[in-house]
Amino acid sequence: MTTFIDADQLAAAQAGDEQAFQQLTEPFRRELLVHCYRMLGSLDDAEDLVQETFLRAWRSLDTFVRPLYFRAWLYKIATNACLNEIARRAHRILPNSAYPSSPAGEPLAAPMLEPVWLQPFPDAWLPEAPPDPEARYASQERISLAFALALQLLPARQRAALILCDVLDWSANETAELLEMTVSAVNSALHRARETLAASRSAGDEAALSSTRQKPAPAVLERYVQAMHNSDVHGLVSLLKEDAVFTMPPIPTWFRGANVIGDFLAGGFLVPGTAGVWRLEPARANLQPAFGLYGLDRAARLYRPFALQVLTFNAPGDEIIEIVSFSDARLFPRFNLPLELPPPPAPPA
Repeated sequence: MTTFIDADQLAAAQAGDEQAFQQLTEPFRRELLVHCYRMLGSLDDAEDLVQETFLRAWRSLDTFVRPLYFRAWLYKIATNACLNEIARRAHRILPNSAYPSSPAGEPLAAPMLEPVWLQPFPDAWLPEAPPDPEARYASQERISLAFALALQLLPARQRAALILCDVLDWSANETAELLEMTVSAVNSALHRARETLAASRSAGDEAALSSTRQKPAPAVLERYVQAMHNSDVHGLVSLLKEDAVFTMPPIPTWFRGANVIGDFLAGGFLVPGTAGVWRLEPARANLQPAFGLYGLDRAARLYRPFALQVLTFNAPGDEIIEIVSFSDARLFPRFNLPLELPPPPAPPA
């Protein structure tokens, strides 16, 4: 895959000019970040691996001799760094991909604080989408939570082959060169990866691998915000598909079914008569609607971060089929969400 870069900048960088090197590499930062995220399912790890990629590139820049393939060279370094990282740790999951669902009255399991959970990706960090993508997966599908999770279920080299060929639209020859595999081995890995994703599609999980299910009407999102703000369980349940899923990593416990989710929320999360306990701020994650959920700290008279919620909708966009509530306040700054909010002013007496 050819890339035209400034020959003078490359020569200056190879002579030790760090600023010239930064000017060469910065245009590729965002797309490499997305690539590492797809490979690893972790925003934290993706940021670290992009930095590692640039460090490795700087250290070996004097050996680079194919200027037209500079982008491919960076991708090779990044992919190899990701493959090494994958070999050192387990793949990322969401609770409903690893544990059975729970009834509403069952006590919540203890949080698993180890780095095992899939993380969301901020829309603001995405590179500009190509105007006419020809890859196998549509732009929205390529970064959805469901697709990111499905990728994590693939063996490492199958994952890499599928991302390079079907997401980035590289040829089998280009992919084979990058992965140092034969073309037949790439085609075989790609075939097995596609079969696994096809099985995911047919397994009955409606949230999986859909590029057409994240376009709810603004009025539907407003109803969700009002239901949360008013602790209106019935209003929220009315927005859920009958077999909707609610997960809340790092807690492994999760729930399936609109009524089960409603019973769980009514048991302590959305207590009737407690309007104003929760406040939502809009965000975007994985090209899906998201909200920063804040809980009221009455003593401090502030709303503090509670969870980043990512919503998946059905094809008409009028029912929620999945809510992933990431209980990690560290995510808020990455989604341009403040770490505290003032309560609304009290109404006049």
